[in-house]
Order: sequence, then structure tokens, then C-alpha cells
Amino acid sequence: MENKIQKIILTFQKYEITEHVIYRKLAKKTSGENRKILLKISDDELGHYEILKKHSGTDVQPDKWMIFRYMIYSKILGKTFAIKLMERGEEKAKKNYEVLLDAIPEARSIILDEQEHEKILIQTFDEEIVRHIGSMVLGLNDALVELTGALVGFTFALKSGTQVGVAGLITGIAASLSMASSEYLSTKAEDGLNPLRSSFYTGIAYLIVVVLLVSPYFIFVNYITAFIFTLISVFMIILVFNFFVSVVREVSFKRSFLEMIIICSTVSLISFFVGILLRNTFSMDIG
Repeated sequence: MENKIQKIILTFQKYEITEHVIYRKLAKKTSGENRKILLKISDDELGHYEILKKHSGTDVQPDKWMIFRYMIYSKILGKTFAIKLMERGEEKAKKNYEVLLDAIPEARSIILDEQEHEKILIQTFDEEIVRHIGSMVLGLNDALVELTGALVGFTFALKSGTQVGVAGLITGIAASLSMASSEYLSTKAEDGLNPLRSSFYTGIAYLIVVVLLVSPYFIFVNYITAFIFTLISVFMIILVFNFFVSVVREVSFKRSFLEMIIICSTVSLISFFVGILLRNTFSMDIG
């Protein structure tokens, strides 16, 4: 039993010292109140490590691979995403710490600290990308539904990869500008958000989807191959973005993922039949 407890303590030690390093590194890339919050949490994690070390009598090195991963997450998806993903791990750790309550009385204070960290991060930590996540959701959702449907229709109406790509690009760029303009006007009527920044995030999110979905039609000669890769891109975008939103907003990943898949699939199916109908009605023979 003592060996089992020792292993658990060493595991938690590694986790605490690793989080200490991650929060410290994130703090160096942050300023203002956010920096103070991250430094405070980093110091707390080091304090937890020292408590555990007192009981294990062993020094533990941080997990370099975990540090590297979270630095990449923070760079690409923002600090809020990296921190909240890490806090998910802490949520599991809090339950596991209860195993140590008999062996280490201080474990209760560590659990309370972790709960306090979560409250502080939710209530105080502020990052621009999170303030404008609604604009990003709007741009991405619209782009996925509208452009996927349009590309399915173009594909089976035109049957020419290049022509589908050009049509999709024109449609996508025009729609992204329209969406950005609409977001600017709607945000301008509200308080709290910068309308220019909101429209920027909406437009950029839309354009990113346009590029990812249209690219296969310029890469592959066969329009069916291009269409398959576009569908794969749609699936991956929905998967990654919904995971990002579920972590940052702390909502159900499964529900939002399935919802978007069903909507995109329904629109695509309708567009497929519309494309076939128009092709047959107008006796189109292109490509």
C-alpha cells in the first residue's frame, strides 16, 4: 500500500511541477492582470509540488512533452484554450487527490487551491479571441453550411474541378465580405465589443473555411476526388472547431459536433439533388 501511495504522490508531483512551468511560461507571454493571475497560479502549483516532495522525499522533473504541447496549443488556439484544457486535467486530479487525504492531510488544501484557480480563471482571465468567439462561430458555421451546400451543388451540376473551384471561390469570397459587413453592423448596435474586430474575426473565419474547402478542386484533376477531400476537410473543421469551443466555453462537445454534422449533411444532401436536377433540366454537359 505504501508503494502505491508513493507512486501516486510522484505522479502528482510531476503534474504539479509541469503545470508550474507551463503557467510561468504563459505568464511571460502575457501582460497586465492576466500575467499576475498566471504567476499566482504558477506559484501555487510550485507550492503543491513542495508539499508532495516533503512526503515523497524525491525530486521530479517536469514533463517536457506536455510543456511543449501546451505551448503549441497556446500559440495556435490561444492561452485560454490551453489553460482550460489543462484545468480539465486538474478536475480529474482533484478527485484523485482525495485518495491521498489520509496519507497527506495537506491534500485538502491542494484541492481547495485547484477549485480557487478554476474560479479565478473563469471570472478574471481575459483574452481577445474568447471575447470574439461568437463572431468566429458565426463565420465558421455559415461558411460550412453555405459553402458546403454550394460546392456539392456545383460539383454535380458542373462536373469540372476547376470550374467548381472558381465558382466556390467567388461565392465564398463574396459571402465572407457580406458576413463581415453584417457582423459589423449588428455589433455596432451593441455595447461591449469592437465592431471592426468582430467583423474581422467573422470574415477571417469564413475565408479560412473557403480556402480549405475550395483548395482540393485546384489540386486534384478528378472532381470526385476533390469532392471527397472537401468532405474530409468539412469533417475535420467541424471536429477541431467544436472541440475548441467546447473547451473554451465549457459546453458539450458531442452535442454541438453532432448538431453541425447533421445540419451540414442535410444541406449538402438537398444541394446534391438540386445540382442533379438543374443539370438534367438544362441538359448541362460541362467538363
